[in-house]
Amino acid sequence: MRVKICGITRPEDACFAEREGADAIGVVVFSGGVSRRVVGEERAREIFDAVGPFTATVAVSHTKSEDDLMQMIALRPDAIQISHPFRFDKDPGVRIIRVIGRGDPLPKDCDAVIVDDSHGKGRDFDPAYARDTVKRSQLPVILAGGLTPENVGDAIRRVRPYAVDVATGVEVSPGIKDPEKVRAFITACWSA
Repeated sequence: MRVKICGITRPEDACFAEREGADAIGVVVFSGGVSRRVVGEERAREIFDAVGPFTATVAVSHTKSEDDLMQMIALRPDAIQISHPFRFDKDPGVRIIRVIGRGDPLPKDCDAVIVDDSHGKGRDFDPAYARDTVKRSQLPVILAGGLTPENVGDAIRRVRPYAVDVATGVEVSPGIKDPEKVRAFITACWSA
């Protein structure tokens, strides 16, 4: 099972997540007022530079601004995760992960979808909707929303996603990761 630890605000948390086996780390940028885990461009670069070449870096944003989108891409992450339905006239040079929730159509103009009504607030995912999305999608489906070390194994077995994504469920406070929770979360994913 692939694991993304999201809402990283410190390089040391990114390094710890990587050492414990996370496949990807997510850094929230250009989402002022929407997320308490937003970091600036310089900090995002520090976090991305802290991990090795085999850990994927994901710039996460709820922005609706084309300028912000271009600045996200300029950070040169491996992927961007967006909730706004931006259109791309040409290849943006990064993989696109689109966030969807109940009632949203399945997009085709991306590399993966993330089922998340929570948007980093720790609200539980809808198991029926998530299972249905996995069945209908021809793209990889990432599960997020309310996942913790205690429930992620069951969620993986019930939904069978391509990957899982956690932020709130492994924190001691917004943006500050708890090493024991990160370790327990990744271990639970591998055991599922």
